[in-house]
Amino acid sequence: MRTHGHKGWKGRGGWQQADIPSAEDAAAWFAGRLPDDWFVSAPEITVDREEILIVGELSPLTTEFDDDAAKATAESGRISRFREDTREHRIEIARQAEHRYQRKVAWGARVGGKQERRVLDTLVDSGVARSRSEALAWAVRLVGQHAESWLGELRDAMSKVDDLRAQGPDLD
Repeated sequence: MRTHGHKGWKGRGGWQQADIPSAEDAAAWFAGRLPDDWFVSAPEITVDREEILIVGELSPLTTEFDDDAAKATAESGRISRFREDTREHRIEIARQAEHRYQRKVAWGARVGGKQERRVLDTLVDSGVARSRSEALAWAVRLVGQHAESWLGELRDAMSKVDDLRAQGPDLD
């Protein structure tokens, strides 16, 4: 529940702007609330007026990979497993935090070189958006504006690949 922009009755003084509760203790609250085995170190906690973002480092991969693409795929798989295995517990923690701090809670995870939420973070860090929720709205609008031309270019490229395949040797 967001409270900025919401007015509440303040006794004899009349209506006043409701304050969003301080989240200065959010890192400590999450440190006490998160299971010890989720992350290899204390997660990064970022707080703004609308959202609390928790980004944690998952345990590293111990397998050797033939190339960076295989490693990136394994890292994505590790993040997906974490998200699936912890979903219900994360929802409950987020519900409690949203009640306490009156901000939405978002989760991110990283392992090795792979981190979720990089696109939104980049838009916020560059000043294109003020918050992750605004960054998401911006990205959705951009996709909507350019989807048809981009899909047309993709179809053209796929057609060229089909033409090149047809010109190649017949392996049958």
